[in-house]
Formats: sequence, structure tokens, C-alpha cells
Amino acid sequence: MAQWQALLSLDSALQAQVIQLYERKFPRHIRHYLSVWIENQDWHSASVDDLKAKTSFNSLLNSLEEEWGRCVKDNNILQGPDLPGIKEYLLNHFGNDPKSLAAVLCECLEEEKKILQQKQLESRIGELKKMSQELSIEIESLERLHENLRSIHAAQDVEQQANFFGQTKQIVLRQIWNISKAAADVLERLTTVELPGWKRRQQLACLGSPVDTRLDHLQNCFTSLAEVLQQVKQHLTQLSDPNELRHGAGGPLAEINTFTQSLMTKLLSSALVVEKQPVMASMPSIQQPLVLKTKANFTVGLRFLVNLEKFRCLLKVKAVFDKDVAEKTKTNGFRHFDFTKEPSKVLDVNVTGDCLVAEFTDLVNQESKKRVRKSDESALTVTEELHVITFVTCFQHAGLDCHIQASTLPVVVISATGQLPSAWASVMWYNVSTSEPMNLSLFSDPPRLSWPELSQVLSWQFLSVGKRRLDDNQLSMLREKFVEDPDGFVHWNSFSKGGCQKNVNVWLWLSGILDLIKKHLADLWRDGLIMGFVSREKIKELLWEKKTGTFLLRFSETNQDGAISYSWVEHHNGETQVHSIEPYTKSDLEKSPLPDEIYDFTSRVHGNVTRNPLLYLYPDVDKDVAFGRYYYGSDKQTLPRVWGYLPRRPINVTDMPTPPPSPPHGQQVPLDAQHP
Repeated sequence: MAQWQALLSLDSALQAQVIQLYERKFPRHIRHYLSVWIENQDWHSASVDDLKAKTSFNSLLNSLEEEWGRCVKDNNILQGPDLPGIKEYLLNHFGNDPKSLAAVLCECLEEEKKILQQKQLESRIGELKKMSQELSIEIESLERLHENLRSIHAAQDVEQQANFFGQTKQIVLRQIWNISKAAADVLERLTTVELPGWKRRQQLACLGSPVDTRLDHLQNCFTSLAEVLQQVKQHLTQLSDPNELRHGAGGPLAEINTFTQSLMTKLLSSALVVEKQPVMASMPSIQQPLVLKTKANFTVGLRFLVNLEKFRCLLKVKAVFDKDVAEKTKTNGFRHFDFTKEPSKVLDVNVTGDCLVAEFTDLVNQESKKRVRKSDESALTVTEELHVITFVTCFQHAGLDCHIQASTLPVVVISATGQLPSAWASVMWYNVSTSEPMNLSLFSDPPRLSWPELSQVLSWQFLSVGKRRLDDNQLSMLREKFVEDPDGFVHWNSFSKGGCQKNVNVWLWLSGILDLIKKHLADLWRDGLIMGFVSREKIKELLWEKKTGTFLLRFSETNQDGAISYSWVEHHNGETQVHSIEPYTKSDLEKSPLPDEIYDFTSRVHGNVTRNPLLYLYPDVDKDVAFGRYYYGSDKQTLPRVWGYLPRRPINVTDMPTPPPSPPHGQQVPLDAQHP
């Protein structure tokens, strides 16, 4: 309860992170109502122990039952939370796997702590600013005391005042030292925890994860800490003799000054970040970040996290391809790239005036050294070759002189759009595997991935193109296609160049389906109307007992460019048949959208008798209720007249053969081979 109450007291920006944390993961209202019980459980242990997970889950259900009983007894079922609804949700989603509930809550509680730590960090910096401002008053008093010393003529009074001045100055210096040490602790957390954490989230966001990658918190911390260090520098200047700091005289004051300078240098050196990773926004066919095409424009966005007015237009940033990359000289056949013109930008405030940015919108790369494969060269493909773009600048201001640079995540450079699926596979594998920024030789010895790691990133791909993740059933089928290792791991060569399905590259097949959804099926996928990934045997199992005309939508398992089909069940004279239509390809759907095909689909039986056999979307949703709003013209019954004529539309008619006896239930049927 204490942790949740602390979250409720955060500002709106941090509370928005909490909302995003629970979105699509766990109902926030359940977290709120059960906050005391949730925070009193050991979810870490339960997430790896079946017995502990079941015990905690049953305890939760019992608590809900008891609370509901009290509400009924007190006639208070309207004002309280929907306890039966909470119980039903928990049973439906976690009843068969209590460990998954433990894992979700364990992760959420840890992420909540990180959000609270952000607030603590901001509060700590605020305390340092306040302490530094209070020191200004003491230093002004010291300056007045120093002026008074000049007007005192009695030797005894001078000595007393001088001693008092010296003691007070030492006290102030100790306070400044304490502020500097505290600033060093804050800086250490910023550069080793907060900034790497943001960079990791950015990696996952590039792959489609809905994580929060806003920089407001980091910029506030970097800027506020810079203000503290600048104020410390000003205090030291006020306390020093005119030439003391300039000539490096010894003593505590000079030591604090050197230490503060090193902190400021470290802060500034870490302040330049790549806010927007490279993306070819000008090419609709290549919208994924970190995949570039030779001689084609791409964009990159930079941000300087120390947002001070005096730094505006101070830094000129230059882009360099593969700066200090060892692979350029050590890897045989490694391609060399440069830019068609030397790119540079000045960091300036953005349109809203709240941050220092540089937008490179017209970067174009070209190959300066062709790839020449030698006989003893490793078998890395072009799409396994990783490159990096580095942005460099020099900071010179107020006695500080430091070199600053920031690099993009590794990019893959292709020469043809047909290489895009393989390039994106490399991008996904790299960013799931490691957070190391310059591990460009990763594919020389690529690490394997566990299925949970890979399945999560695959689900993000569908979230990106269709605003809906893969569900457990869909992931279960995909697991059969991707996982060959008995330990449940997926190997790079299997993922990128093969799979468990003979003669089919499973990733290219899945990539084709993603493209199909993006271009033609995004709305249907978002609304959950497409079951998609379901085996042929599973289709028969699902439809066998359903009423005639029940159908479902599934992706073709053999078309590598992406295709979709529908299967339906018919019961006739005691016989049950499951039919499947020839899959619709992208070219088919360009001519006619799938909802219209479903509406117009006609089968011919017994001579010229025609009918639409598709009646209910699985499990039992009326076809027109499910797809009605996507039909051509939104209303099939009231098509508009044109110049006095009714419009006409071509429809496909399928001849239904007299079906042979159905095979025994449980025997696999090659549905894609059936053409009703």
C-alpha cells in the first residue's frame, strides 16, 4: 500500500509512466484496490515456484470471496469495486498459470520502484539547488565581513575578525564540498543507471515495444545538476583570490574547483544523445529504424540534455560513418561508407523552445569501398554486417574544453528493398541480445535467444503494424515453427535462414504476413477478427462442433509473401465437412478488400443454387456484426445510384463439389489444398 500511495502522489508526467506500465499488462484498478495484498506478497519467489504461485493465487481468490461476502451482508455491493468481475478476470487470465500472474506483478512492482526512484532523484537535485542557493547568502555575509576587515585599524580586532572570517570560510568550503560530493553521487546514478536505462528502452522501442522513451526527466536532471555545478563554480570564484583559481594554487578551494570541473566535464560528455535513431522516412517501403539503403536519404535526431540558454547555438555537431570501428580493418570484405556531403548541424532550441536539438534530415550514405569476399572470409552476409554513425562536437566555454560524441545504435545498410526482411531480422536479434553499443561483430558468433525473448519481440511487430499483440494461442503455434532446440532456444541461423518448416524460411513467411496486415488487414487485426496462426488440425477441432456457416480467418502457412484464407464448417446429412478457400494474396486484396470478399463470397451447389456459406465468425458472432462497418459503402443494402443506375460489383462464385466422407475426427486435413 505504501508504494502505491507514493505513486498516487507523483506529478502527472510520472503517473503517466505508471499508466503506460500497466497498459495491456494488468488492470490498473485491480492494482489499486488490491494494493495492500499485492505489496505483502513475495512475487519474486512465486514467479519461479509453482506451489508458491498457486498458494498466493488461491489466497487472493479467498480474500475476494470473503470481501464480497461482507459487501453482500452490509448491503454495499453498489459502492464497492466489482469483486466478482475482478475474480473472473483473474481466473480467465491466470487460473491455469498462476506463475504468470506472479511474473507480471513482480515486474510491475520493480518498475514502480524505478519510477519512484526518478522522483527521489529529482528531489535530491532540488535539495542540492536549495543548499547552493542558501550558501549564496552566507558567501555574501563573508564578503561583507571581508570588506569590514579593511576598515578595522586595531590589531587585536583585525586578528579576531580575520580568525572568524577564516573559520567561517572553512565552514562554507566544507558545505560546498558536501554539495559537490552529493552532486557526484547524483551524476553517477544519472550516467550509470538512468541514462543506460533510457538507452535500453530506446532499443526496445525501435523494435516496437510500447515503452516510455521521453527524455523530459533526464533533461530536467541533467540541466538542474549543471546549474548546481555552475553555482558551485560561482561560489568558489567568490571565495577565491583573483589569481588563486587561475594559476592553480593549492589548498581545499583549488581541490574542490578541480573536482567540480571534472564533474561538469563528465556531465557534458554524457549529455549528447541520439533521440531519434536513423530512419528512412522518405521511403514508404522502409519505415523500420536502423535499416538504411545506399544512396537514399535518412534522418537522425540529436538532443543535448543540458538545456541552458548560454549553450544555444554553441555546439556544431558533425556526423561520421563508422568512426573508430575496428571491423573496418579487421574484417575481410567489410564495406566502407561515407556521406555524399559532409553533414553538420548546430544544436539549437526546438520549435517549442524547451530543448536543444539538431535534426539531420538529408543524410545520404554511399559505399566508398566495395565488398570483396576472400576465400577465407567468414560467411557473414551483407545484412549481418553492422555499422554505426557517430556525432562529434567540441565544447569550449567558461574554461571548459571537452570532446563530446554520441553514436546511433548499429545499423544495417542494404542495396535493395528485397533485403529488408533479412536486415530487420538482424536489427531485432541484435537489440534483443545485447545493450552493448559497439558490439558490431555480434553475428560472427551470434548468441541464441530464449523463446520468451523472441516471442515478445515478434508480438511487438504485430502491435506496430496492427495495434494488437499476439495472444498465447498464436504464440504457441509460432513456437512450433521457430523452436527446434529441445531446451527451448532459437538459434540465429535457424531464425534467419530456415526454421522448423521444410522449404519455408519461417521469418520471411512471418515478415510477409506482417506486410499483409500493414497494407490490407490492420483494422481487422486490431479488432481481433483474425485468428491468424492456427494449425490445420486445430481448425478442424475448433469448427467441428460449431453450427453450419461458422468460419475463421487464418494465414496461409506456405505463401511466403503473406496470404490469408477462411475456413468454415458445414453439416449435411449427418456428414461434417471443413472447407478452406484458396488464400487471398496482396494483389487479390488490392482489387477487393477482405470484408467485401467475405460478404460477396458465393458457393454454387446442386446446379445453379447459390448461397453464401459464411454466416458466423468463430465462435458465434454474426458475420455482419463482425465485419459490417468495413463493407464497401458501409451499407450493402443501400448502394448509391450513379446517373440513374444501380452500381454493380463483380463477385466470385465457387463450385462446391460433392464432398467425400469426412476423415475421422483428429486426422489432419490439408486445408490449404481444399478448394470448395
